[in-house]
Amino acid sequence: MCRLGVYVIQCPGSPFRQNSFWNISMSPHNHEQDIRSPENNRAAKRSTQVSVVVNVFLTCLQVAVGWFAGSQALISDGIHSLSDLISDFVVLFAGHHSKAAPDADHHYGHYRYENAASLVLGVLLMVVGIGMLWSAILKLLNPVAIAQVHMIALWVALVALVAKESLFRYMLAVAQRVRSSMLIANAWHARSDAASSLIVALGVGGNLLGFPLLDPVAALVVGLMVIKMGWSFAWNALNDLMDRAADLEEIEKIRATILATPGVQGLHDLRTRKTGDLIIVDVHLEIRGDITVAEGHQIAVNARKNVVSTLPVLDVMTHVDPV
Repeated sequence: MCRLGVYVIQCPGSPFRQNSFWNISMSPHNHEQDIRSPENNRAAKRSTQVSVVVNVFLTCLQVAVGWFAGSQALISDGIHSLSDLISDFVVLFAGHHSKAAPDADHHYGHYRYENAASLVLGVLLMVVGIGMLWSAILKLLNPVAIAQVHMIALWVALVALVAKESLFRYMLAVAQRVRSSMLIANAWHARSDAASSLIVALGVGGNLLGFPLLDPVAALVVGLMVIKMGWSFAWNALNDLMDRAADLEEIEKIRATILATPGVQGLHDLRTRKTGDLIIVDVHLEIRGDITVAEGHQIAVNARKNVVSTLPVLDVMTHVDPV
Protein backbone atom coordinates (compact mmCIF):
# COMPACT_ATOMS: atom_id res chain seq x y z
CA MET A 1 0.00 0.00 0.00
CA CYS A 2 1.22 3.49 -0.82
CA ARG A 3 1.17 6.45 1.53
CA LEU A 4 0.08 9.67 -0.10
CA GLY A 5 2.27 12.53 1.10
CA VAL A 6 2.54 16.14 0.20
CA TYR A 7 5.76 15.85 -1.73
CA VAL A 8 5.97 12.32 -3.04
CA ILE A 9 4.02 9.09 -3.15
CA GLN A 10 6.40 6.71 -1.41
CA CYS A 11 5.77 2.98 -1.56
CA PRO A 12 7.50 0.16 0.33
CA GLY A 13 10.55 -0.98 -1.55
CA SER A 14 11.01 2.39 -3.17
CA PRO A 15 14.23 2.49 -5.20
CA PHE A 16 15.08 5.97 -3.93
CA ARG A 17 18.14 6.19 -1.72
CA GLN A 18 18.42 8.81 1.01
CA ASN A 19 19.91 11.45 -1.26
CA SER A 20 17.29 10.88 -3.93
CA PHE A 21 14.46 11.11 -1.42
CA TRP A 22 16.00 14.30 -0.03
CA ASN A 23 16.01 15.94 -3.46
CA ILE A 24 12.37 15.05 -4.07
CA SER A 25 10.91 15.72 -0.64
CA MET A 26 12.56 19.06 -0.06
CA SER A 27 12.16 20.47 -3.54
CA PRO A 28 9.05 22.55 -2.75
CA HIS A 29 11.11 24.74 -0.43
CA ASN A 30 13.38 25.66 -3.32
CA HIS A 31 10.74 27.50 -5.29
CA GLU A 32 8.24 28.71 -2.71
CA GLN A 33 8.65 32.16 -1.24
CA ASP A 34 10.50 32.13 2.06
CA ILE A 35 8.55 33.72 4.90
CA ARG A 36 11.64 35.72 5.77
CA SER A 37 12.59 37.82 2.78
CA PRO A 38 16.13 39.20 2.34
CA GLU A 39 14.68 42.62 3.22
CA ASN A 40 13.38 41.29 6.53
CA ASN A 41 16.71 39.65 7.31
CA ARG A 42 18.56 42.88 6.60
CA ALA A 43 16.13 44.85 8.78
CA ALA A 44 16.60 42.40 11.66
CA LYS A 45 20.39 42.53 11.34
CA ARG A 46 20.39 46.33 11.15
CA SER A 47 18.25 46.67 14.30
CA THR A 48 20.65 44.44 16.23
CA GLN A 49 23.63 46.43 14.97
CA VAL A 50 21.96 49.63 16.20
CA SER A 51 21.51 47.95 19.58
CA VAL A 52 25.21 47.02 19.62
CA VAL A 53 26.26 50.63 19.06
CA VAL A 54 23.90 51.94 21.75
CA ASN A 55 24.95 49.32 24.29
CA VAL A 56 28.68 49.85 23.70
CA PHE A 57 28.17 53.56 24.39
CA LEU A 58 25.99 53.02 27.47
CA THR A 59 28.21 50.31 28.96
CA CYS A 60 31.30 52.51 28.82
CA LEU A 61 29.43 55.59 30.04
CA GLN A 62 27.56 53.96 32.92
CA VAL A 63 30.44 51.92 34.32
CA ALA A 64 32.93 54.80 34.07
CA VAL A 65 30.59 57.40 35.57
CA GLY A 66 29.23 54.94 38.14
CA TRP A 67 32.78 54.23 39.32
CA PHE A 68 33.65 57.93 39.43
CA ALA A 69 30.40 58.96 41.12
CA GLY A 70 30.37 56.08 43.61
CA SER A 71 26.99 54.69 42.46
CA GLN A 72 26.60 50.91 42.66
CA ALA A 73 23.20 51.15 41.00
CA LEU A 74 24.68 52.87 37.95
CA ILE A 75 27.50 50.33 37.74
CA SER A 76 24.92 47.52 37.94
CA ASP A 77 22.98 49.14 35.13
CA GLY A 78 26.20 49.35 33.12
CA ILE A 79 26.83 45.65 33.65
CA HIS A 80 23.24 45.06 32.52
CA SER A 81 24.04 47.02 29.34
CA LEU A 82 27.12 44.82 28.90
CA SER A 83 24.90 41.74 29.07
CA ASP A 84 22.77 43.37 26.36
CA LEU A 85 25.86 43.77 24.22
CA ILE A 86 26.71 40.09 24.62
CA SER A 87 23.11 39.13 23.86
CA ASP A 88 23.22 41.24 20.69
CA PHE A 89 26.19 39.21 19.46
CA VAL A 90 24.31 36.00 20.30
CA VAL A 91 21.34 37.27 18.26
CA LEU A 92 23.57 38.15 15.30
CA PHE A 93 25.18 34.70 15.46
CA ALA A 94 21.84 32.89 15.63
CA GLY A 95 20.29 35.09 12.97
CA HIS A 96 23.12 34.26 10.58
CA HIS A 97 22.95 30.51 11.13
CA SER A 98 19.14 30.23 11.24
CA LYS A 99 18.99 31.44 7.62
CA ALA A 100 21.02 28.46 6.41
CA ALA A 101 19.18 26.28 3.89
CA PRO A 102 18.06 22.73 4.76
CA ASP A 103 20.81 20.16 4.39
CA ALA A 104 21.32 16.42 4.82
CA ASP A 105 21.52 16.76 8.63
CA HIS A 106 18.76 19.37 9.08
CA HIS A 107 15.87 18.57 6.75
CA TYR A 108 13.68 21.30 8.21
CA GLY A 109 16.35 24.00 8.14
CA HIS A 110 18.15 25.66 11.05
CA TYR A 111 15.40 27.82 12.51
CA ARG A 112 15.88 26.44 16.01
CA TYR A 113 19.10 28.37 16.30
CA GLU A 114 16.73 31.16 17.34
CA ASN A 115 15.19 29.05 20.12
CA ALA A 116 18.67 28.10 21.32
CA ALA A 117 19.75 31.77 21.22
CA SER A 118 16.71 32.78 23.30
CA LEU A 119 17.64 30.09 25.83
CA VAL A 120 21.21 31.42 26.02
CA LEU A 121 19.88 34.96 26.46
CA GLY A 122 17.65 33.84 29.30
CA VAL A 123 20.45 32.02 31.14
CA LEU A 124 22.77 34.97 30.60
CA LEU A 125 20.24 37.36 32.11
CA MET A 126 19.73 35.13 35.15
CA VAL A 127 23.49 34.91 35.79
CA VAL A 128 23.89 38.67 35.47
CA GLY A 129 20.89 39.27 37.73
CA ILE A 130 22.20 36.96 40.45
CA GLY A 131 25.56 38.78 40.39
CA MET A 132 23.84 42.17 40.71
CA LEU A 133 21.68 40.84 43.54
CA TRP A 134 24.66 39.55 45.47
CA SER A 135 26.59 42.80 45.13
CA ALA A 136 23.60 44.85 46.32
CA ILE A 137 23.02 42.60 49.34
CA LEU A 138 26.66 42.99 50.42
CA LYS A 139 26.24 46.79 50.34
CA LEU A 140 22.98 46.64 52.31
CA LEU A 141 24.67 44.48 54.97
CA ASN A 142 27.36 47.12 55.35
CA PRO A 143 25.55 50.49 54.99
CA VAL A 144 28.45 52.52 56.36
CA ALA A 145 30.36 51.71 53.17
CA ILE A 146 27.72 53.41 51.03
CA ALA A 147 29.13 56.68 49.75
CA GLN A 148 27.38 59.86 48.66
CA VAL A 149 27.03 59.75 44.87
CA HIS A 150 27.89 62.58 42.51
CA MET A 151 25.19 64.52 40.65
CA ILE A 152 26.53 63.38 37.29
CA ALA A 153 25.29 59.84 38.07
CA LEU A 154 21.70 61.07 37.94
CA TRP A 155 22.17 62.73 34.54
CA VAL A 156 23.76 59.58 33.10
CA ALA A 157 20.91 57.45 34.49
CA LEU A 158 18.38 59.73 32.76
CA VAL A 159 20.33 59.61 29.47
CA ALA A 160 20.37 55.80 29.69
CA LEU A 161 16.62 55.75 30.38
CA VAL A 162 15.81 57.77 27.26
CA ALA A 163 18.26 55.82 25.09
CA LYS A 164 16.97 52.40 26.17
CA GLU A 165 13.30 53.27 25.85
CA SER A 166 13.93 54.63 22.34
CA LEU A 167 15.91 51.50 21.47
CA PHE A 168 13.08 49.28 22.74
CA ARG A 169 10.46 51.00 20.59
CA TYR A 170 12.65 50.80 17.50
CA MET A 171 13.63 47.13 17.99
CA LEU A 172 10.08 46.01 18.82
CA ALA A 173 8.72 47.61 15.65
CA VAL A 174 11.32 45.78 13.55
CA ALA A 175 10.80 42.47 15.42
CA GLN A 176 7.02 42.56 14.88
CA ARG A 177 7.48 43.38 11.20
CA VAL A 178 9.82 40.43 10.57
CA ARG A 179 7.92 38.14 13.02
CA SER A 180 10.93 37.04 15.06
CA SER A 181 10.44 35.85 18.65
CA MET A 182 14.18 36.10 19.23
CA LEU A 183 14.18 39.77 18.22
CA ILE A 184 11.04 40.39 20.26
CA ALA A 185 12.81 38.87 23.28
CA ASN A 186 15.80 41.11 22.64
CA ALA A 187 13.53 44.15 22.31
CA TRP A 188 11.80 43.45 25.62
CA HIS A 189 15.23 42.97 27.11
CA ALA A 190 15.83 46.60 26.11
CA ARG A 191 12.52 47.58 27.77
CA SER A 192 13.64 45.86 30.97
CA ASP A 193 16.81 47.95 30.71
CA ALA A 194 14.72 51.12 30.44
CA ALA A 195 12.78 50.12 33.55
CA SER A 196 16.01 49.36 35.39
CA SER A 197 17.44 52.75 34.36
CA LEU A 198 14.32 54.42 35.80
CA ILE A 199 14.82 52.60 39.10
CA VAL A 200 18.52 53.53 39.07
CA ALA A 201 17.61 57.18 38.51
CA LEU A 202 15.25 57.04 41.49
CA GLY A 203 17.89 55.34 43.62
CA VAL A 204 20.57 57.84 42.70
CA GLY A 205 18.13 60.71 43.28
CA GLY A 206 17.28 59.31 46.71
CA ASN A 207 20.96 59.07 47.57
CA LEU A 208 21.46 62.70 46.57
CA LEU A 209 18.52 63.69 48.79
CA GLY A 210 20.14 62.07 51.83
CA PHE A 211 18.88 58.47 51.66
CA PRO A 212 22.06 56.52 50.80
CA LEU A 213 20.42 53.09 51.13
CA LEU A 214 18.29 53.80 48.07
CA ASP A 215 21.25 53.35 45.72
CA PRO A 216 21.93 49.65 46.61
CA VAL A 217 18.17 49.09 46.96
CA ALA A 218 17.82 50.24 43.34
CA ALA A 219 20.60 47.84 42.34
CA LEU A 220 18.76 45.04 44.21
CA VAL A 221 15.49 45.73 42.37
CA VAL A 222 17.27 45.82 39.02
CA GLY A 223 18.86 42.44 39.78
CA LEU A 224 15.45 40.90 40.57
CA MET A 225 13.99 42.30 37.35
CA VAL A 226 16.82 40.87 35.30
CA ILE A 227 16.45 37.42 36.90
CA LYS A 228 12.70 37.38 36.26
CA MET A 229 13.11 38.39 32.62
CA GLY A 230 15.85 35.82 32.09
CA TRP A 231 13.72 33.03 33.55
CA SER A 232 10.84 33.93 31.27
CA PHE A 233 13.00 33.86 28.12
CA ALA A 234 14.78 30.63 29.09
CA TRP A 235 11.58 28.78 30.02
CA ASN A 236 9.77 29.72 26.81
CA ALA A 237 12.77 28.80 24.66
CA LEU A 238 13.16 25.47 26.43
CA ASN A 239 9.52 24.63 25.78
CA ASP A 240 9.89 25.47 22.09
CA LEU A 241 12.96 23.24 21.86
CA MET A 242 10.83 20.44 23.35
CA ASP A 243 8.35 20.66 20.44
CA ARG A 244 5.76 22.85 22.12
CA ALA A 245 2.61 23.17 20.03
CA ALA A 246 1.50 26.41 18.41
CA ASP A 247 -1.03 28.43 20.40
CA LEU A 248 -4.76 27.71 20.01
CA GLU A 249 -5.39 30.75 17.83
CA GLU A 250 -2.74 29.68 15.32
CA ILE A 251 -4.00 26.09 15.34
CA GLU A 252 -7.55 27.23 14.60
CA LYS A 253 -6.30 29.36 11.70
CA ILE A 254 -4.46 26.34 10.29
CA ARG A 255 -7.56 24.18 10.70
CA ALA A 256 -9.81 26.74 9.00
CA THR A 257 -7.39 27.23 6.11
CA ILE A 258 -7.17 23.49 5.44
CA LEU A 259 -10.93 23.00 5.65
CA ALA A 260 -11.43 25.86 3.19
CA THR A 261 -9.45 23.96 0.54
CA PRO A 262 -11.78 22.52 -2.14
CA GLY A 263 -11.94 18.72 -1.88
CA VAL A 264 -11.09 18.53 1.85
CA GLN A 265 -14.18 17.17 3.60
CA GLY A 266 -12.66 17.06 7.07
CA LEU A 267 -9.49 16.53 9.04
CA HIS A 268 -8.25 14.87 12.19
CA ASP A 269 -5.02 14.27 14.14
CA LEU A 270 -3.88 17.86 13.56
CA ARG A 271 -0.58 18.30 15.38
CA THR A 272 1.83 21.23 15.47
CA ARG A 273 5.31 21.99 16.79
CA LYS A 274 7.41 25.13 16.83
CA THR A 275 10.76 25.52 15.10
CA GLY A 276 12.13 29.00 15.56
CA ASP A 277 9.25 31.35 14.80
CA LEU A 278 7.67 28.92 12.34
CA ILE A 279 5.33 25.96 12.74
CA ILE A 280 5.52 22.40 11.43
CA VAL A 281 2.14 20.73 10.90
CA ASP A 282 1.07 17.09 10.64
CA VAL A 283 -2.52 16.38 9.68
CA HIS A 284 -4.79 13.64 8.31
CA LEU A 285 -7.05 14.90 5.52
CA GLU A 286 -10.44 13.34 4.89
CA ILE A 287 -10.99 13.17 1.12
CA ARG A 288 -13.53 11.32 -1.01
CA GLY A 289 -12.48 7.71 -1.49
CA ASP A 290 -13.80 7.33 -5.03
CA ILE A 291 -11.36 9.73 -6.69
CA THR A 292 -7.95 8.85 -8.15
CA VAL A 293 -4.71 8.90 -6.23
CA ALA A 294 -3.54 11.80 -8.43
CA GLU A 295 -6.65 13.83 -7.59
CA GLY A 296 -6.25 13.17 -3.88
CA HIS A 297 -2.60 14.10 -4.08
CA GLN A 298 -3.44 17.42 -5.76
CA ILE A 299 -5.97 18.27 -3.03
CA ALA A 300 -3.30 17.60 -0.39
CA VAL A 301 -0.82 19.79 -2.29
CA ASN A 302 -3.39 22.60 -2.49
CA ALA A 303 -4.11 22.35 1.25
CA ARG A 304 -0.42 22.59 2.06
CA LYS A 305 0.11 25.49 -0.31
CA ASN A 306 -2.79 27.46 1.21
CA VAL A 307 -1.42 27.04 4.74
CA VAL A 308 2.23 27.77 3.95
CA SER A 309 1.42 30.84 1.84
CA THR A 310 -0.88 32.52 4.37
CA LEU A 311 0.42 31.53 7.82
CA PRO A 312 3.86 31.36 9.53
CA VAL A 313 4.12 27.65 8.72
CA LEU A 314 7.33 26.03 7.49
CA ASP A 315 5.91 22.69 6.41
CA VAL A 316 2.69 20.65 6.33
CA MET A 317 2.89 16.85 6.12
CA THR A 318 -0.43 15.32 5.16
CA HIS A 319 -1.84 11.80 5.18
CA VAL A 320 -4.96 11.19 3.09
CA ASP A 321 -7.80 9.14 4.59
CA PRO A 322 -10.61 8.16 2.17
CA VAL A 323 -14.18 8.89 3.28
